[in-house]
Amino acid sequence: MNYKITGRVVKGDGYGRKIGFPTANLDRRAFSLLAKKPALGVYSGYVRLSDDRVYKAGIVIGPEDNIGLPKLEAHLIGFDGDLYDQKITFEIEKFIRKFQNFKTEKELIEQIKKDLKECLRV
Repeated sequence: MNYKITGRVVKGDGYGRKIGFPTANLDRRAFSLLAKKPALGVYSGYVRLSDDRVYKAGIVIGPEDNIGLPKLEAHLIGFDGDLYDQKITFEIEKFIRKFQNFKTEKELIEQIKKDLKECLRV
């Protein structure tokens, strides 16, 4: 299962950064351009930057907004910098789990750690 989603990095709500896992958020409209769409969930894969650098990444697709477009965000493992307004590509390789909401921030953080560990194993 390989998907590629290319789009512009837009400002998210900053929650990932707040809890220690900053993400690059693609403009949701990039999803609508895909002929074949991946399911909502967490994936392992890569992010290719506009300068062709590639980072292993944990990629999240979801939840959907009120017009059915999911949030597209990725935590680039080992990256530190600003990607706002750059055109990047999410290269999705392996489904890890379905998208879910968590009751507490602590549960979410623990799950993200597990997800990223799984991303590095693949």
